[in-house]
Amino acid sequence: MNTFRVMAIVLIGVVILGVVYLATQYFSSEETRVVPRNPLYLDSTAEIDERVNDLLSYMTLEEKVGQMALVEKNSVQTLSDISRFGLGALLSGFGGKPEDNSIVGWRQMVGDFMAESKQSRLRIPILYGVDAIHGHSNVPGFTVFPHSIGLGATGDAGLVQEIAHATGEQVKATGINWSYSPTYDMPQDIRWGRVYETFSDDPELVGRLGSAYIAGLQGQNADANERIEVLATPKHFVGAGSMLWNTSSNENFRIDQGVTPKDLQRLKAEYLPPYQQAIEAGALSMMVGLNSWGETKIAANSYLIRTVLKDELGFTGFVVSDWYGVYEISDDDYDSAVTAINAGVDMVMLPFDYKDFVRNIQRAVRTGDIKMHRVDDAVTRILRAKFALGLFDDASVQEPEPTDFEAHAALARKAVAQSAVLLKNDSNLLPIRAEAKTILVAGSAADNIGQQAGAWTVEWQGIDGNWLPGATSILAGIQTVSGPATKIVYRADAQFNTLEQKADIGIAVVGEKPYAEGWGDKQTPRLSEADTQTISRLQAISKKVVVVLVTGRPLIITDQVDGWDALMVVWLPGSEGAGVADVLFGKAAFTGTLPLPWPASISQLPIVTDGTTRDRSTVLYERYFGLP
Repeated sequence: MNTFRVMAIVLIGVVILGVVYLATQYFSSEETRVVPRNPLYLDSTAEIDERVNDLLSYMTLEEKVGQMALVEKNSVQTLSDISRFGLGALLSGFGGKPEDNSIVGWRQMVGDFMAESKQSRLRIPILYGVDAIHGHSNVPGFTVFPHSIGLGATGDAGLVQEIAHATGEQVKATGINWSYSPTYDMPQDIRWGRVYETFSDDPELVGRLGSAYIAGLQGQNADANERIEVLATPKHFVGAGSMLWNTSSNENFRIDQGVTPKDLQRLKAEYLPPYQQAIEAGALSMMVGLNSWGETKIAANSYLIRTVLKDELGFTGFVVSDWYGVYEISDDDYDSAVTAINAGVDMVMLPFDYKDFVRNIQRAVRTGDIKMHRVDDAVTRILRAKFALGLFDDASVQEPEPTDFEAHAALARKAVAQSAVLLKNDSNLLPIRAEAKTILVAGSAADNIGQQAGAWTVEWQGIDGNWLPGATSILAGIQTVSGPATKIVYRADAQFNTLEQKADIGIAVVGEKPYAEGWGDKQTPRLSEADTQTISRLQAISKKVVVVLVTGRPLIITDQVDGWDALMVVWLPGSEGAGVADVLFGKAAFTGTLPLPWPASISQLPIVTDGTTRDRSTVLYERYFGLP
């Protein structure tokens, strides 16, 4: 009896070992495949798809799963983890900068990460991503361009392409190959804290300017075998901007990360056409949003990602999730990751726990919760972008061409002037005439470069104050452009106590403090009490007053605007405040128009794409309004 029992145990052990061996061979049989000395995937003359298929044939499950991980650089525990886990990509969360926050510091940091990735068995280079949404504004001293809402006000696709190209030059100068831009969201509600990241609420304008931006950043024209310069990432697929107030899944927010109503008619008529244009423009990566489509998070929605985006629109690039977005799907990390990948997410912005992610996805494949063909599809898409960037063909981070900072500053100044929108101009007060001898300048944004640059500038939430090196404040621009015959007197609070008579003109430069994402969700966007008092003080001591709004969205000003002599909005102009002075003093003409409707009251929100309001009353200014 004992002998029989021993034999049975031995037999069971042999069976178990056999099953384990067969499973190992099934999932890791490629691990022992010898890579030739000169594999096809390293041949720069071969077609991209041939190179992708060749490389994929050598990859183990572990190596494939590693490519699907996007990790924030500060969470990498040891440098060797990049090659050990075969990580596909790293990113700098905004504010995730090197200790030496300069071109040299960035290139050293990214170069070290890139070199380590090429120590892996198959020498697969990483993607390195940043949010370069208005220039590479992570780096002090780089030109900061107007935020996208200002570019939308220009309506100029050629200008947008030039700015995207300049941004690409900045990004490449720091060794980076991937930018999370442009933004394709279309805001219906000015209470949302991300309005300024968008071009417009008009799908036609978004599609046109977004395509121009992709062409400028990538430096190619949708030819799959033409090398691209910097990988663009249209975001946030899909319906972001149409979330409803008080639906946010984040307890700290009100509308950001909220619910977009499930409306198939609007999906096809409004949300999808710009993304179709992005695909035609050559986009090879696309980011899904943190919002929900009805009750389902976008990252969990197989219909939207796999059926609509990939099958119906024909997107062959890879889909990446947003910051920690996959783990908002459920309370279980394993279930969240499995759901997202099965829904069509190819690369997961974790952004932290990469070891758990790798283990979970390997386990899911081995248990059948994720099919191997889904992993192969995801990795194929990721590798296609890496080959298109030429990452396998560069021995290291290449020395960039010299960055022309003067040309970038001139381009940004031009964009600032073209983005300014003149909304009111009683008695043709603007442009300011040469006979204006004394001009008073006041307001919270007059001498505040941090305020005019807004958020996503060196730090995620921006930095309030006059601190950005090499930048020009609006006040400094006025002092330079106005000319020597005009006396410019400045006090931020407009407490001009020594004036003997009224000034010819007062200029109140007022607006919003920097904010990013849901921290900018605001019940009623309006001027602060301090800014309102500044305007009143200027009116008391000036013959005429020009109000200059520095803002990332329309503000509720209906009860105030009738008392102002002139009103212009300059959105968030960035580092070149002299562009504002150019239009104030007639050095450049007013050509900008509103990229979205300007509501008269909060009760009108949301304003849908056709320009109608919830209460059917008239907006304060229509989309595309702007005085010459």
